[in-house]
Amino acid sequence: MTIHDNDEAREFPSTRPYLIRALHEWCTDNGFTPYLVVRVNESVRVPREYVSDGEIVLNTSYDATSSLQLGNDFVEFKARFGGRPHDIIVPVRRVVAIYARENGQGMAFPLEEEPQVQPGAALAPRTGGGRRGVTPLQSVDGPGGGDAGEPDEGPRPPQPPAGGPRPSLKRIK
Repeated sequence: MTIHDNDEAREFPSTRPYLIRALHEWCTDNGFTPYLVVRVNESVRVPREYVSDGEIVLNTSYDATSSLQLGNDFVEFKARFGGRPHDIIVPVRRVVAIYARENGQGMAFPLEEEPQVQPGAALAPRTGGGRRGVTPLQSVDGPGGGDAGEPDEGPRPPQPPAGGPRPSLKRIK
């Protein structure tokens, strides 16, 4: 078997958690507010009253969260919604986009079904999994939902950048 054949037979871990961490860091380093768009199902632990059309937008800035962990399998943090504290657990496979609130720059991902992985294993090494595709964005329009972690405030939808129309999702294939 040649090296090339061996690479094709080998399963690679998903790039999604690495890209989420990189874009979160880019947002933070540049003074932007990182928002995650999450497709909610029974595996996602968020306050259901803030879910709109099966999705929620979460403010994952360090100011809005505590104990933020951007793991390979889960995004976990504590945040306040409507002044009430919540433990948030999102399987990485349910994240469909990450973008900067201020300018809409970010990346969208295809929705994938996740295997049964238990919360708390978020930092455990990932095994298996195939190559995962990602879709770069020019901008993302986050659907309605709650901002995580705003101290003692209710949810606010993402705000459009000043001086221009609200960004819209554009998938490039």
